[in-house]
Parts: sequence; C-alpha cells; structure tokens
Amino acid sequence: MAKETAYTEDNIRSLDWKEHIRMRPGMYIGKLGDGSSPDDGIYILIKEVIDNSIDEFVMGSGKTIEISVKNDTVSIRDYGRGIPLGKVVDVVSKMNTGGKYDSKAFKKSVGLNGVGTKAVNALSSYFKVQSIRDDKSKIAEFEHGNLTNDEPQQKSSLRKGTKVSFTPDLTIFPHYKYRNEYIIKMIKNYVYLNKGLTIIFNGEKYFSENGLRDLLDENINEESKLFPIVHLLDDDIEVALTYSKSQYSEEFHSFVNGQHTTQGGTHQNAFREAIVKTIRDFFGKNFDASDVRKSIVTAISIKVMEPIFESQTKTKLGSTEMGGGLPTVRTFINDFVKQKLDNYLHKNPTTSEAIQQKIQQAEKERKELSGIRKLARERAKKASLHNKKLRDCRVHLNDMKKDNRLDSTLFITEGDSASGSITKSRNVNTQAVFSLKGKPLNSYGLSKKIVYENEEFNLLQAALNIEDGIENLRYNNIVIATDADVDGMHIRLLLITFFLQFFPEVIKEGHLYILETPLFRVRDKKDTHYCYSNIEKQKAIKKLRGKPEITRFKGLGEISPDEFIHFIGDDIRLDPVMIGKETSIEQLLSFYMGKNTPDRQKFIISNLKVETDFIEEDEQEIMKENNLLTTK
Repeated sequence: MAKETAYTEDNIRSLDWKEHIRMRPGMYIGKLGDGSSPDDGIYILIKEVIDNSIDEFVMGSGKTIEISVKNDTVSIRDYGRGIPLGKVVDVVSKMNTGGKYDSKAFKKSVGLNGVGTKAVNALSSYFKVQSIRDDKSKIAEFEHGNLTNDEPQQKSSLRKGTKVSFTPDLTIFPHYKYRNEYIIKMIKNYVYLNKGLTIIFNGEKYFSENGLRDLLDENINEESKLFPIVHLLDDDIEVALTYSKSQYSEEFHSFVNGQHTTQGGTHQNAFREAIVKTIRDFFGKNFDASDVRKSIVTAISIKVMEPIFESQTKTKLGSTEMGGGLPTVRTFINDFVKQKLDNYLHKNPTTSEAIQQKIQQAEKERKELSGIRKLARERAKKASLHNKKLRDCRVHLNDMKKDNRLDSTLFITEGDSASGSITKSRNVNTQAVFSLKGKPLNSYGLSKKIVYENEEFNLLQAALNIEDGIENLRYNNIVIATDADVDGMHIRLLLITFFLQFFPEVIKEGHLYILETPLFRVRDKKDTHYCYSNIEKQKAIKKLRGKPEITRFKGLGEISPDEFIHFIGDDIRLDPVMIGKETSIEQLLSFYMGKNTPDRQKFIISNLKVETDFIEEDEQEIMKENNLLTTK
C-alpha cells in the first residue's frame, strides 16, 4: 500500500503577485519561445506596454509612440496623460490596479484586467517606468519584479506621457532574440487601426492614411486583386474586402478595440456569416458558403464596451454583446454588412459582376473536384490508420480543444532514419511527425487538383487539416526538418513551393519554419558541445583544448534520439520562413521553380557564395582567390 503523503498547514502557500506570474508565465503571455514565432511571449511583453499607449491615443491623448529595441532592451514612450504620479509603483506592481476599471476614463480599452504591465515587470530582469505630468516626473525601477529604486517626484520640463523600458529575463526566455519583422508587423497593425497615430520604431516612422485598406494593400499585391478594395466605415466598425486572383483559400484579419484577434472569435464568425448572407441575398442565389468565401481577402475591426477575451493574450473574442445599448455582436455586424456591402454592390456593378464570376468559377471547380476529394479523404484516412505516416501528438489524439494547437508542432521529415530519431525524442504531448516518402513533386504551375491526386500532398494536407483554409489548422508550428545537404535543401524548396502555391497564408501568418540542427559535435571525456556553424566549432575546440573528438553530422538520421532531444526541446532553433511585402509569389515561384533554366543558372553563377562549414582550409584559400567564399 502506498504511503500517504502528508498534507498540513506547511503545504499551503500564498504567492505574491510576481511569484505567481513567474511561476505560471504562460497564463499571462501565452507560450514563451525564443522569438522565432510572432506569438512568442517576448512580443506579448511589447504588446502589453503598447496597448496602454494605444488606449491613451484612443482617449484623445498622444498622437506619437516611440519604440526602440537595442541590445535586447525595449523602450516605449508615449505622449499621453501620464500615469498619476502617486500611483506609478502600484500600477506596475499591484494586481487588479489600473485606470481601466473606470469605464469613464477608458470606454473601449484593449484590456480591463489590470495585468499587462505587471506581467512585463515580473518577467523582466530590469524594468523602469517613468511618468511625466503636471510638470513633474516620477521614476521607479525593478529587478525581477522587485522594487529597487523608488525616486521621489521631481520637477520636469519634459512633455507629459509615460516611458517604459524593460529587458526580458533570460531565466524565463533563454536564448531569445527579437526579430524586427514581427515587431514591424505588429506596429503596422496598430497604425492601420488608429488613423492619425504615428509610431516611430528604431527611427523609422509608420503611419496610415486609409486604415484597413492599407492593411489589405500590405497583404495582397496589386496584380492579384480581383477588383479595387472595398472599404466600408461606420461608428465602431470598419471593413475592407477584395478577392485574390491566385489564392485558393479565404484570408480573414480581425480586430477588437485595436487588438489583433489572431484566433478570431464571435466577431469573425459573425462577419463570415454576414458576407455569405449578403451576397446570397444580393444575387438571389443560395450559393455554397465555401464558394462565396473562396479566395476572399478581408479585414474587420470593431469596438466593444468592456470586451471579454478568452485568454490574457487577447487573441480570441468571447463577447456576444457590443455594450452601450447596441445589439449583439452578431446582429450589429450583420446589419452593417447587409446595408453597406449591399449598397456598394448596387452602385458598383463591375465589382458585383467580378464577384459573381469568381463564385461561379469556385462552384465549378468544387464540383469537378468533389469526386477526387472524396477519394482523397478516404485514402488519407486509410493511410493515417495503416501506414503511420503521421505520428500525432496527444493534444489531438485526445481530441482536446482546438485552442491547444497553439502549443502543437508538426515536423515534416524525409526518410525513415530521420523520422525515427525525431519520433523517439519528441515531446509526445505537443509534437507530431509527418514522414515524407522521397522528394515531393514540384507543384509550381499545377492546379489544386494535384493536391488530391498526389499521395504525399494529399496526406500532408489532411494531416494539417487545411483543405478549406487555415482557420482549422491543427498545428501552430509547421517545421521542415531535412538534412543540411543538397538533397535536404531541395526538399525544403519543394515543400515551400507547395505552401506558396496552394496555402500562402500558412507562410503569411507565420506558421512555417525550418529546423536548425547542429553541423558538428565537439567533445572530450567531460564535456560535449553541439555547434551550428564553423565558428561555433572553432570556439568549442578552443574551450575544450587538447584534441577533442569532432563529428560532422551529415544527416538527421546520424543524430541519435538521445541527442536529438536537445535540438527539438526547450533549446530548439527555428528559422521562420517569411515573405516580404514587395515579393510577388507568382514571380518568385516562376523564377526559382519555373522552366527558365538558363536565367536561373546565370543568377546562381553570378551570386555563388560558398559557406566554409564544409570546406577544408587548403580548399578555402583557393576559393578566396576566386571570390567564391564567404564566412558566416
């Protein structure tokens, strides 16, 4: 019989505010991460502070926000009203303290729970807040949430407002690195949603004249638009809409009180319904909903009184009421879309005709593919049951809530040995493995039909659950894990082509990554170092001295499961696949994956640079003379 565990007064603990945040950071900022994903905690820290500055702007105070990230320290300065000086310390270090509980001061605030800056403070090795108002200044400094400097109020000639500086705690965020691309995307969303606001990031200004119309311009190239963007406005709601000529699935961007609700919620669901209903009524035809929404690219922003979000990170709206005497969220959005979009379609027959033709084309393609899709689904179901191509993780095997996908990762591997190593060393709760059979097909220029007819693409699509778009994407992180050799690079390119061709939003929304694995192992009897570059290898050799054993990993299958666990665990290194604003997907794929072999060959020769990681020193000298060598 098992010994009974003692349970006394000594087992009862009361945590103070900072201890609870540091012990359970995920409750406050979502997943931690190292900065390779846009929803990693280090970006949530920035967002929490900016949200307060945005609320000041919304309330009519401060048209400029200055942000800088330097040496991993973030500084955010607004020119709002400034925190009341006698409450500066309390606002950033006492839970359930803040001005947002007074609905008169913050009518339509981003957040109302008074946690944001406290979480930033508790999770930072250094945190400083300065408030300037009434010609006075108040400064307080903290380390790990502990107050270290509480300066008395002093006279000040500075402009009123608040400045917050912080450095994320390395014990909470080991190996973190800020990526400017993610911060800039966040900043652009803020200015799109707040016309008249200027944000300066590391010296560069961001400003929007046209709100959500500018957002769509950022996300879809001019040549890809089926018609000019429809831009509709009213009190507490804004909508922008067009269709893509080349994109297969729907793309929705939704916001509440300036907050990017990446997981949607009640407002996004209502908007999707309203678009279908309005278009059906306008044309007097009961179009299939999927045909209406196919290839749509759209955005909606609403303002709600005291919104209810489903988590502290505010990525999904749970509110059903608009507040302030307005109807429900669903009714409010439906009435707006019904009136404004219907009027626009009547006044712009060219646009309405283009939409009708697009829907009819989608209907035709759906019917042509219906038989193939049915067979493909049956093959996918049989393959997942018997061929074990997909080794799923428990958050899906246990049929848990969809929101758990935020913690889930799918590794796409090639070959039995690599798949075996990752499968044996993975976290079975959150990490799944999909095993490719040989090299994928070059899908550039092919129709969606090939996705169903090609076994590998069909099974991969089924594993990800993206047949009808990425709204129900089963894994937040899709990681291509291939060997660091020519074949491995080719497989990466073919997989990226597949996503760009058929599911570009997977890349646009920051879900696709490349797994970085070490090139070398340097060890002696006491220590082992895994090195991701030649420079790291040289440093390890110097550190160990003597003559350490050096192993060059030529493939993932050569790394044992006992070692692989280090590379896909807490210290995982992921390189996000990104596509720039100016990049045309069609032109990109045409050049790199099309049939213009001579042009591509000239480009490769003229731009050839070879890394030193794989080359002996005597060969390097020869290549330097020919200007073909660069070092990392």
